Amino acid sequence: MKLKYFSLITLFLLLIAVSLVWAYPPGVGITSKSKNCLSCHVDNGPWKDQENTILDIMEKESKKSLKQPDGTFLISAHRGETVKLLTVIGRKAGDSAPVPVRNGWIFVDPTRIESNSLNKFATGWSVDLPASCRLVGDQLEGYPDAKITVLQFTLRPGDEAEDSELSWQVMLTKGESVKGKAKEGMLGNYFEKKVILRVVD
Repeated sequence: MKLKYFSLITLFLLLIAVSLVWAYPPGVGITSKSKNCLSCHVDNGPWKDQENTILDIMEKESKKSLKQPDGTFLISAHRGETVKLLTVIGRKAGDSAPVPVRNGWIFVDPTRIESNSLNKFATGWSVDLPASCRLVGDQLEGYPDAKITVLQFTLRPGDEAEDSELSWQVMLTKGESVKGKAKEGMLGNYFEKKVILRVVD
């Protein structure tokens, strides 16, 4: 009787696990070798123009943008130092396009896509939020009436950290993907920026 009961519980847990796998598309480089979000989603939304799109990484306290003149982002930290940063993603005030509902993003070290490790962030760097998805509607000083998401994350270069480059992949979205068919049902636009990590010894 106990064996039958145990078998039923095991079967139930397996069914839950399988349903979760099919419910969510694999993350970039996490559960697959996908190089970017477009392996699962389509770039078909109304937010393609860069002029009205907000993509920024800034220091949390000073609100200083880390964007460089060439469009990349430079994050510098002393070895062992924890830095607090913000991602700011969305559309500027007065934009005539429909408001996106969710913004999703992920940081990926392109050189680690093919590895079997679930960690695709830069080697030797600790990060508390390598990927996220958030509903639009946050507020931040300097962005009055903008339709944005704002999320904090922290970085810390450890003993093995080296200067590295990340791909910051972002999607502005509206609607829901069809289960098992991520390219259907959802509007989205894809953006990709380079993030440079620099260790200051």
